[in-house]
Amino acid sequence: MCGIAGFIPFPRGTVPPGLAARMSDRMAHRGPDDHGRLVLADGRIDCRPDLEPAEGPCELLLLHRRLSILDLSPRGRQPMVTPDGRYAIVFNGEIYNYRELRTELQGHGWNFTSRSDTEVLLAALAQWGRAALTRLTGMFALALLDVRRRSLLLARDFFGIKPLYYATTGAGLAFASEIKALLEVPGVRRIARPEGVYLYLRYGLTDHGGDTMFEGIRQVPPAHLVEIPLDDPRPGEPRRYWRLDPDRRAEMSFEKAAADLRRLFLESVELHLRSDVPTGACLSGGIDSTSIVMAMRRLGGPSLQLHAFGYLGGDPAIDEERWIDLAASAAGACCRKTRPGPQDLVEQLDALIDSQDEPFGSTSIFAQRCVFRLAGEAGIKVVLDGQGADELLGGYRAYLAARLATLLGAGRWAQAAVLLKRAWRLPGGGGGLGLPLQAVGLLLPRVLRDRLRGLVGQELIPRWLNAAWFSRLGVRPTSLAQGGPGDRLRAALHQALTQTSLPMLLRYEDRNAMAFSIESRVPFLTPAMAEFCLALPEEYIIDRQAVSKAVFRRAMQGLVPPEILERRDKIGFATPERRWLDTLAPWVDDVLAGEAARSVPAIDLPAARAWWSQVRVGRKPWDARVWRWVNLIRWVECRGVSMPG
Repeated sequence: MCGIAGFIPFPRGTVPPGLAARMSDRMAHRGPDDHGRLVLADGRIDCRPDLEPAEGPCELLLLHRRLSILDLSPRGRQPMVTPDGRYAIVFNGEIYNYRELRTELQGHGWNFTSRSDTEVLLAALAQWGRAALTRLTGMFALALLDVRRRSLLLARDFFGIKPLYYATTGAGLAFASEIKALLEVPGVRRIARPEGVYLYLRYGLTDHGGDTMFEGIRQVPPAHLVEIPLDDPRPGEPRRYWRLDPDRRAEMSFEKAAADLRRLFLESVELHLRSDVPTGACLSGGIDSTSIVMAMRRLGGPSLQLHAFGYLGGDPAIDEERWIDLAASAAGACCRKTRPGPQDLVEQLDALIDSQDEPFGSTSIFAQRCVFRLAGEAGIKVVLDGQGADELLGGYRAYLAARLATLLGAGRWAQAAVLLKRAWRLPGGGGGLGLPLQAVGLLLPRVLRDRLRGLVGQELIPRWLNAAWFSRLGVRPTSLAQGGPGDRLRAALHQALTQTSLPMLLRYEDRNAMAFSIESRVPFLTPAMAEFCLALPEEYIIDRQAVSKAVFRRAMQGLVPPEILERRDKIGFATPERRWLDTLAPWVDDVLAGEAARSVPAIDLPAARAWWSQVRVGRKPWDARVWRWVNLIRWVECRGVSMPG
């Protein structure tokens, strides 16, 4: 786990004075253990463990900040160069199957001088080219220099666990692990992208494809690579190297699927435990995190010092302390817990905004940050987490509508009725027409679906958005829901994994963990796990009784305490957001009335203030829009962002 950055001046020239140190310093939290730089000049590589580039012409600058996880010695230092001097790499992440790849590469004549995964990755790319990427099990963002071809290759892992951003200015092209490092490059501007502002305010969506919330700053999409010629450093269009096929189907019994999933999961956790530093886990007491800590205990044996870190919501409706304690006791884990309050949110919000670089969807991101702070204070450098399990296994309540839509679309009325009845009985499931209306909406053509949205108060342009401002800038209101026939749950999971939910959650987790120099690992997110789960029949994911993660619950029997496998509520790191903002109402009022708010024309401030006033007295239902208004305004102020138009 590290931070990487680079700069290609164009035409060939010199790196702006102090740029290397500034970009590196802005990523120091990602790699406090070591740093290095590489300069390519006149076709020759100069690689050394300092930050100031050599004087004179420069064709390429590569920077690296190291968080030492595997091979803690200087032999694991980056940038790293092949013995023949042709290839050089800076790399952020972990390649968990590096031992197996090293054995295979030794058969091809490669000799290794370190025990690091970086040296194995560099050799694999030199040996197999881009085809090496699909041989990897891990998380990665990398920049590979090919001196002979005079090109730089940027690549990002299958799900986008590790970040990689880039921007082009009149002086050249820059890339970095975090946007804040790019903002140090002359010519990179702090202007909000209006389409991104719309998607965030309307849907809470921030990480989508190759775009960011900043105009002119792009990211390498998950499972893509970008090639940049050194002599003409304009990036080509990102090219996909791996795809999760939503149409693949697996034919097997439920019991066989559970057995295979158990094996895949335990194999993945075992790989994710490879580390030369202490390892812990986030623990909410839910099925996913409990499965991880129980697997860690089984694989590590009784001698493993197992550390877990949990969050307490401070509200009986969302507090999971008894589940955390149950899971920690069963796993024999030393568990530390944090209980932040609303004033903590206000006091730490600026630091959180700085860490995240872009707005975030809810205050649960703050709760997650507090958990990683706790792990950092305990001296843990690697933490396993259950991110991705809900998107693979239908864990969120919203997926019930997609499952119901599949049954209705197939004319399986009796099964649909049973599912609906059971769903209404779930904790927080309520009743009424919300769930069936959502399901019907997924089956309608887009035109009819958009009309239905208006009838139920879900307009594409609510009154608190400044429709004229968006129209003037050419932003077209859009719906994220995918309608049509077929397996709607499968389509919803695929969309969440590749476009909506997961990319955001991974960004939140990476920045929150790295803010405290912690490597976060997500064993649910391997190509093997994703391909297997997405190919299963829908009723293995959400069964006829509306039980989510049905096949995984079966797979974990005998490993996870039965009380946790029988849980039907869904909480996670939920915060009492409405109660917090009620407590902080004077602060919210100040944010919505301040000078920074007036610089955000995307929000119709009178309409927003009126809505907030009615929410406070109970005349309007609470939803996340209030937080999004506040967060966007504070982001504009803290990051010095300007709005176009």
